[in-house]
Amino acid sequence: MNQDVATDSKLSLDAESGMGESSVMLTQPYHLYVERVDPDRNMARFYTLAIEPTLFGTPRLVRRWGRIGTLGRTMVHDFEREEDAVALFLELLCERRSRGYRVKRAVGLGRGQCSTRREMRA
Repeated sequence: MNQDVATDSKLSLDAESGMGESSVMLTQPYHLYVERVDPDRNMARFYTLAIEPTLFGTPRLVRRWGRIGTLGRTMVHDFEREEDAVALFLELLCERRSRGYRVKRAVGLGRGQCSTRREMRA
């Protein structure tokens, strides 16, 4: 809050915004990295998806894809609502899985770092 009497606006930059609960975003982390590797076809591809807030607090879906070991290409989709970003995230995930992309199993994970029990048993 500005303490100068002549310019005091009685507003703080740290105050809550009056946008309500709908402005609270990303209660769950949405990050995905999948690969498709086929040595017989000389194929080694990756695909990443992430939902993150923009500078203005609106959600955006960032996706990257390309050959493993390269930066690949990037596409960004901006949304007004997080639900729309999650819907596209899930749609793209289903499409990638149908094309043979799989989550790469990480080596050397400690206890509690796997996302599902099935991955722990595999």
